[in-house]
Amino acid sequence: MVVNSVHWFRKGLRLHDNPALQEALNGASSLRCVYILDPWFAGAANVGINRWRFLLEALEDLDNSLKKLNSRLFVVRGQPTDVFPRLFKEWKVTRLTFEYDPEPYGKERDGAIIKMAQEFGVETIVRNSHTLYNLDRIIEMNNNSPPLTFKRFQTIVSRLELPRRPLLPITQQQMDKCHTKIADNHDQLYSIPSLEELGFRTEGLPPAVWRGGESEALDRLNKHLDKKVWVANFEHSRVNTCSLYASPTGLSPYLRFGCLSCRVLYYNLRELYMKLRKHCSPPLSLFGQLLWREFFYTAATNNPNFDRMEGNPICVQIPWDQNPEALAKWAEGRTGFPWIDAIMTQLREEGWIHHLARHAVACFLTRGDLWISWESGMKVFEELLLDADWSVNAGSWMWLSCSAFFQQFFHCYCPVGFGRRTDPSGDYIRRYIPILKDYPNRYIYEPWNAPESVQKAANCVVGVDYPKPMINHAEGSRLNIERMKQVYQQLSHYRGLSKSTNKAKLYIHHSIHVTVSVQCCLYHVHTHSHIAHKHDHKREKKLQILTVKKLEQILFYI
Repeated sequence: MVVNSVHWFRKGLRLHDNPALQEALNGASSLRCVYILDPWFAGAANVGINRWRFLLEALEDLDNSLKKLNSRLFVVRGQPTDVFPRLFKEWKVTRLTFEYDPEPYGKERDGAIIKMAQEFGVETIVRNSHTLYNLDRIIEMNNNSPPLTFKRFQTIVSRLELPRRPLLPITQQQMDKCHTKIADNHDQLYSIPSLEELGFRTEGLPPAVWRGGESEALDRLNKHLDKKVWVANFEHSRVNTCSLYASPTGLSPYLRFGCLSCRVLYYNLRELYMKLRKHCSPPLSLFGQLLWREFFYTAATNNPNFDRMEGNPICVQIPWDQNPEALAKWAEGRTGFPWIDAIMTQLREEGWIHHLARHAVACFLTRGDLWISWESGMKVFEELLLDADWSVNAGSWMWLSCSAFFQQFFHCYCPVGFGRRTDPSGDYIRRYIPILKDYPNRYIYEPWNAPESVQKAANCVVGVDYPKPMINHAEGSRLNIERMKQVYQQLSHYRGLSKSTNKAKLYIHHSIHVTVSVQCCLYHVHTHSHIAHKHDHKREKKLQILTVKKLEQILFYI
């Protein structure tokens, strides 16, 4: 029987550890590797130029890798439901393979394609390689609902078998067994588009800080592992000025686009640890960022409203303010707080910011200062952030805004102090807000406090050359803590939580639970301990830590 295979690339833009691609090769007479791109979507979607550039570079790298194997990438314009019927007929396709997409939109899209393929007599093979674990299995082990605290998620994962080992890259020998017909006018029919073709203006566009593609991803992985020797000793490097800049060992955009397999990263870290610690099994904490990614994927996989408040059963319905002008100032780096503005400028220019910088700007927009919905911030990140994907982006914003996943709402990031502790000299601000470069260190984080003579000497007068702070942080954060406290106090009485046990879960919409009353209790502990021990900060901190640990134990067992 003649087997004509098509492998459909989406996120898994790589040749290593690609089980669906391996299935396409098995016993195939011909293989065509396809990427479907909708030009209309490029112009209409909320995706910025840096993300599109990264994707196009990843496609170019993939095409170059396939060329070395005497094959090519077929980039087809259109929508999958329109494209595949034509390809099935034209290429006499008998087998379609692709990587499993765990997100609700992807599952719906793929279900329609599988049904269509059946109508054309095309076999469909789907394999998981974008996540470490089978998300449905995690949900099943949690009484058929997603775990909504990270600690509970870790507990379930610790009971699972290790993730499947990654597969080797496809080889020339495998490709030689099947034929890929390449037309002389392939580049005219199936070429990778330019940014200009997609409607972007590239005049003055600086070089990419992050270059897309599997080749770059694997090169970075090798550097990453050389740098990560410290993992064997549980050493966590302190965040400093250098941490804030894009690193040549950073991997997050490559995981998001599937240029790097999460399983390859997992097992490289695991084997490095075991080698340095004489074959001791590594703890889950070694894989922290990978597991947070899995956590949010699990929470989102069966929730099509995960990226919005309305209809989202795990999201606390907080009455956020509508303030387009304030949102624009935040998004464009015009808040008047140099630390916040530098972060947002770096994000817009480079497409990446450190995870603690993400915490700072997310807190500022939502519960910390501006009281604007996390949905608005999520959309800005979706446009600008290279590694933003649907599940992780929405989940992170809900978490940081105290809308889900157990977060301490009384803890706010100060837009002055947090940055100053991280980068006391203010070099990060000088790089991304050059108008402030001549300010002395003393005033670089709060230029509005500089005497007029200092401002003039720095050639930057606040209110003229650089905006005044758009909000009084001390007053705004205090007001917002009270607002959040009221929200959670109202929720704590919803459907009669037990006062005797002060249980930390609340059933909303078909018994999906969110942790809410815990934060209220923590707020009272913080407030009352501060009053009782105004001058005893160590005792206050100890009391908070003990209480948090006790409440986390409650969360763990319910």
